[in-house]
Amino acid sequence: MDVKTAFLNGILKEEVYVSQPEGFVNQEKPNHVYILDKALYGLKQAPRAWYDVLSNFLVKSGFSKGTVDTTLFIKKEKGDIILIQIYVDDIIFGSTNTKYCKNFANLMVSRFQMNLMGEMNFFLGLQVKQFSTGIFINQSKYIRDILRKFQMENSKPIGTPMAPGTKISTDPSGKAVDIRTYRGMIGSLMYLTSSRPYIMFSTCLCARYQANPKEIHLSAVKRIFRYLKGTADLGRARQDMCSSSVTN
Repeated sequence: MDVKTAFLNGILKEEVYVSQPEGFVNQEKPNHVYILDKALYGLKQAPRAWYDVLSNFLVKSGFSKGTVDTTLFIKKEKGDIILIQIYVDDIIFGSTNTKYCKNFANLMVSRFQMNLMGEMNFFLGLQVKQFSTGIFINQSKYIRDILRKFQMENSKPIGTPMAPGTKISTDPSGKAVDIRTYRGMIGSLMYLTSSRPYIMFSTCLCARYQANPKEIHLSAVKRIFRYLKGTADLGRARQDMCSSSVTN
């Protein structure tokens, strides 16, 4: 579903004033300003105001807000579960029963102006393939993008992200490398762990040395990238969710 003008649904809690828009100035009171009741695009309060309206609506509709991630909403019915994930004005939802996906879509349409977009196949760098037996998630496009970004698209693939028994030290006498590039590579790898959890150990090991990275640390990170180059199409299968959809 596509949420039409999502931020305009937000109710402001603070006093916000705006100038009279060009072409709509009151000729009798040209120096007056408007006080806003609802949010406008461009206001820093708009995303939070939209989240408050949406979250209150979901809670009143029987969903429970996550205690750790407050953008996650959960509802259980007769052994099935439906999950709602909010990212600013984007929403993804999935359920173990397709009926609850349809019910949620109808619920949202009853409150907000939306258009149905269909099943999710790409969201925030995640490629999603849905089957009757489950969902397969991978980030092959994202991997190819970061390989190009860090000029490793022509590197030679390798079979493992880190050699067995590898030990990395601070290497105080080693040659320093560009700290921004090193941290950028680590950050890119951390986002990739959502679909490739088995690179978490090697990535976190290299992440320990972000304060003062040396050539030995950069070589270890590059090895992870070389491993990803040869395994870009691998991903993560989930068999406990049978359907998911996306709203924007």
